[in-house]
Amino acid sequence: MTATGGTPSRSVDAYFGGPIPWVKSGELGDSHVYATEETLTEIGLDSSNAKIFPKGTLCVALYGATVGKLGILEIDAATNQAVCGVFLGNGVLRDYVFHYLASIRRHLIEQGKGGAQSNISNGLIRETHIPIAPTNEQRRIVAKIEELFSDLDAGVAALQRVKAKLKRYRAAVLKAAVEGKLTEEWRKKNRPKETGQQLLDRILVEHRRKWEEEQLETYERAGTTLPAKWKDRYAVPAGPDTSTLPELPTGWCWASVRQVGKVQLGRQRAPQHHSGPHMRPYLRVANVFEDRIDIADVMEMNFTPAEYETYRLHHGDILLNEGQSMELVGRPAIYRDEVPGACFTNTLVRFQSSRDLHNDYAIAVFLTYLKNGRFQKIATITVNIAHLGAGRFAGMEFPLPPLEEQLEIVLEVNRRLSLLKAIESLINANLKRSARLRQSILKRAFEGKLVPQDPNDEPARVLLERIKAENSAAQNNGEQRRPRETKGIAR
Repeated sequence: MTATGGTPSRSVDAYFGGPIPWVKSGELGDSHVYATEETLTEIGLDSSNAKIFPKGTLCVALYGATVGKLGILEIDAATNQAVCGVFLGNGVLRDYVFHYLASIRRHLIEQGKGGAQSNISNGLIRETHIPIAPTNEQRRIVAKIEELFSDLDAGVAALQRVKAKLKRYRAAVLKAAVEGKLTEEWRKKNRPKETGQQLLDRILVEHRRKWEEEQLETYERAGTTLPAKWKDRYAVPAGPDTSTLPELPTGWCWASVRQVGKVQLGRQRAPQHHSGPHMRPYLRVANVFEDRIDIADVMEMNFTPAEYETYRLHHGDILLNEGQSMELVGRPAIYRDEVPGACFTNTLVRFQSSRDLHNDYAIAVFLTYLKNGRFQKIATITVNIAHLGAGRFAGMEFPLPPLEEQLEIVLEVNRRLSLLKAIESLINANLKRSARLRQSILKRAFEGKLVPQDPNDEPARVLLERIKAENSAAQNNGEQRRPRETKGIAR
């Protein structure tokens, strides 16, 4: 038979904090349950009509984020209504049923009801047919499954360790790139045409020239005369405070982010923009991952033609998470026209590189700042969200090598990271293969093909008849109703 628990009223403090462990669906993860996040008092248990399930009970998550996940109680515990306890007759092994339910998890979820999140009912679990093998064969099946799964788990753990090492290697490559260590040998053999400082001076001259052109166009469109000494209004981009910064390689110089590119915050979302004659797709923080743009969920809002010119994304723009969790604030990716004609919101900061700053070098710098916690140091917290801040980001230090060395850095980074990506792809393919093998093992197990059958085993039909007789006798003697016999296909 099966049974579910309940949830006492959250408004009554006296219902919680007692000696009774209380299992919620989120605590089930295909593993054993040794402790619970919350506990109930006796009156809390009574108020919810919940029952205490004994140690050893097999539980199923009926809905929530862990829907279909299983757990085995290692303590006597009550559960909430999203947890179903499965009670089996003598001779039907709990671990056997555990593995069977795991093998049909996807089917159970598909049979469930609900919208985006399927709900499995207690009744669906109760009516599930289980292919019952003789008890001794059940033991052999469980032992073989666990032996094979143990081998698979060891392989998966090894792959995950390699994957973690590759992640650290990637961070090390990027760090070495922006510190100049990746191109030490190149510098010994090459003398760039200009230094990083000369490049920065040229970039700043270009910044001023563009500003003057924009001012001329603005006044010309307005049909007004330029004011006297209008060029004096230009604000020279401030450099960083270098007093505490480390020494850079020969030929490099420190700049600020605002000196080597344009920094801009996106437009705020507002109800008045949710409809209109100029609907445009836009990217937000949910679309910008580490070095990639995710277009699975792209939304639209109204941008007037003037706003579109201001917030339209261009190929090569670098987008950084402005509002995020502290460990992910500043997460950057290059926009490569994944969503043509898209704009961006103020949950993102856009960085547009100057003409002589290579985009791929710039994102290597920003990825390094993400990994080494530099973005976290300038972020502020409001309502549990970390904010990068366009102004604070613009004032950050930026290590600037000569243009020729930038190109060499990009080539070397791409060469090393392409090898890393190939290895990661192979690891991911093997992890997927491991998951398929796991399902294949379960499938063979419950088709009777995983272990040999023994003609001396008690037939499963005899086992089911005995369970039925035991339940009937218990009811006739006026005892508390025993768990209903497991439905099954005996063999």
